[in-house]
Amino acid sequence: MRLKGKISIITGAAHGMGESTARRFAREGAVVVIADVLDAEGAKVVAEINAQGGKAEYVHLDVTQETEWKSLVASTVQRHGRLDVLVNNAGISGAVPDRMDVAMFDRLMNVNARGTFLGIKYGIEAMLGTGGGSIVNISSISGLVGQEFVHMGYNAAKAGIHLLTKSAALQFGKDGIRVNSVHPGIMAPMRTSVTAADPALRAKLLETIPLRRAGNGDDTANAVLFLASDEASYITGTELVVDGGFLAG
Repeated sequence: MRLKGKISIITGAAHGMGESTARRFAREGAVVVIADVLDAEGAKVVAEINAQGGKAEYVHLDVTQETEWKSLVASTVQRHGRLDVLVNNAGISGAVPDRMDVAMFDRLMNVNARGTFLGIKYGIEAMLGTGGGSIVNISSISGLVGQEFVHMGYNAAKAGIHLLTKSAALQFGKDGIRVNSVHPGIMAPMRTSVTAADPALRAKLLETIPLRRAGNGDDTANAVLFLASDEASYITGTELVVDGGFLAG
C-alpha cells in the first residue's frame, strides 16, 4: 500500500475528481478526511469507503472560510496526531456564458485561489509540527494557457494555484514539506460547468486531444497519488499535466 497509515485531507471529495482520489487513497491505506460543502454526498462516499474496509470520515468545509479551515486541520491533528497529505481539490468551473461577469471573477478567485491558499496555510502549519508532508494542489491546463471558452478569471485563478505551489515549495522545502500541482485537461464536466457541458463543444475539444478521449477521475487520482506518496520524495515545486497530450501541440 502506497499510503499506508498516512493521514490525509481531500477537499471537494464528495464528487468528481476529489471523490475518485479519496477512494484511491483509501485503497492505498490512507485515512481519508473528506471535506466538502455537499454533506449528504460526502457522507455517502464515506459510508461506501468504510464498508469496503477503508478508513474515511466527513467534515463540512467551505474552503473560502478561514475559520473552517483552522477548525478542520486542528480537529484532524487532534484525532489522528498529524497531517501527512493535503489535496486542495475543491473548486468551481469557469465555463460560463458571460465571460466578463465581475461577480463571477470574484467568486472564481475566492473559491479556487483563496481556498487553495488557505489550505496551504493551515496544511503547512500542521506539517511543520510533525516533520513534513505532501501538499498536492489541483490546478488545470487553464492555469498554463489561455482559452476562449472559459471566464478569464478561471485562467487567472488556476494560474495563481500554479505559482502558489511553486512559492510554497521554495519556502518550505527545508522543512520537509513538498508542494506540487496537478493540471487536468478535458475531463467530465464539473457540477458548475455550463458551456463546457455542451456536447458540440466537447466533441470539438476532443479533436484537439492526441489520445482522442476525455480524462476521468481515476486519471487524475493516479497522478495525485504519485505526488502524495513517498515515491515522489524528491519532487517538489513542479506540475504534472494530465491532459491526453493536449498541450503537446
